[in-house]
Amino acid sequence: MEKISCQVLVVGAGPGGYVSAIRSAQLGLDTVIVEADKAGGTCLIRGCIPSKAIIHAAEKYESLIQHQQGHMGINVEGEISIDMMKLVEWKNDIVGKLNKGVEALLKGNGARLVKGWASFIDGKSCNITDNEGNKIAYITAENVILATGSKPINLPFMPYDEKHILSSTGALDLDEIPNKVAVIGGGYIGLELGCALRKLGVEITVIEGLDNVVSIIDPELRRPLERWLKKNKVTIHTNSLAQGAEVSNDEVKLSWKNKEGEIVSESFDKVLVTVGRIPNTKGWGLEETGVKMDESGRFVQTDSQCRTNMKGIYAIGDLVGEPLLAHKASAQGEMVAEIIAGKKREFDPVAIPAIIFTEPEIVSVGISPNDAELLGEEVIVGKFPLAANGRALTLEAEKTGGFVRVVARKSDQVILGIQAVGSHVAELSGAFVLALEMGALLEDIAGTIHAHPTMGESFHEAVLKTLGHAIHSM
Repeated sequence: MEKISCQVLVVGAGPGGYVSAIRSAQLGLDTVIVEADKAGGTCLIRGCIPSKAIIHAAEKYESLIQHQQGHMGINVEGEISIDMMKLVEWKNDIVGKLNKGVEALLKGNGARLVKGWASFIDGKSCNITDNEGNKIAYITAENVILATGSKPINLPFMPYDEKHILSSTGALDLDEIPNKVAVIGGGYIGLELGCALRKLGVEITVIEGLDNVVSIIDPELRRPLERWLKKNKVTIHTNSLAQGAEVSNDEVKLSWKNKEGEIVSESFDKVLVTVGRIPNTKGWGLEETGVKMDESGRFVQTDSQCRTNMKGIYAIGDLVGEPLLAHKASAQGEMVAEIIAGKKREFDPVAIPAIIFTEPEIVSVGISPNDAELLGEEVIVGKFPLAANGRALTLEAEKTGGFVRVVARKSDQVILGIQAVGSHVAELSGAFVLALEMGALLEDIAGTIHAHPTMGESFHEAVLKTLGHAIHSM
């Protein structure tokens, strides 16, 4: 068994862990990162990246179907079909390239990657075992960064078998297109995958316990998505709770309690369970580190520098609470590395952008008009429709009924929030969050020349609308 000592030990090579390891090594710290799976974590290997690949492929397929009817004057003849195994192979190729890229970046910057499972003995030392349970290394470190991420919640009465009852991971590795799928949970993960599968021709039924799907989004933002779901005959059962599932004859009989309190049953080819995620806090000796949990008991308790109660032990990403987003983890990972190196840093973002890759896409940065009311802020709001943007028309982004909305404080015109819904709006999120981080006023954006024709002009026009003098909207 190899004995290793280092200045920084990172546990978990997801978007928080590998970024913190790279930055630590760049700053001259002797850094070791431990990962049992492929470097890249949930986001790169079995989450964000592979799901967006499937979503893109579904959009391509839908587009070809439209061209069979001569859409845009482009005629596609013959049968349009999907080879799911080849699609998954293409998706896996993307994942493989990014995984190798992360490993090359770690090596190139001088961080050592140790492949295996970490099990802590105390706060600064752990054993590393391989997949067979053999001890391969013993590591001691001056500083530890916990970046173990999260995993899908497994319903005890409906456990994943990844053949009939799928997690989001299993849904990305289908070997054939099912005819009929039930999605348990109408949050962003379930609806992203549900929309993609619907575009591939799958009949989709969503079982959601709350009053609305993606209830974290306000009704105005949610409306274009709800219209798309209705238009595309996605069945939605709200105020409904899954009760159980029976697998027989290669199908799943799903039961749920509907809003009237009745038990309803229906058969599906697959059931996709997307009821949330929980942090990976078990099985690697967290309790041996002496680190405290927060009041909820779910997440590791940290301060604004991601320090735990134990000196020299930091925790980042999904392990420390909402939002469970890759870009939050990366930002925290970079910050912690710099703190260990002696730099003065604090995690205090004005806003963390949230994006839902449904049809249409939804972006939210900062506070909504509803949030402002709850906070007692008096605001002015401007909304610009994508149907009035030339570039959106050329991209057919206006068909979703999308818009860009700006929320600003009335007294000083500081921008407090920006939201958008529509095709391709995810790419506007960088401009949105930059405006908030820079403390931009409405007139700062109004006075900035935006290139024509671009989708970014919609942001400019939404600001002008907030000021009361939009050029291309009444």
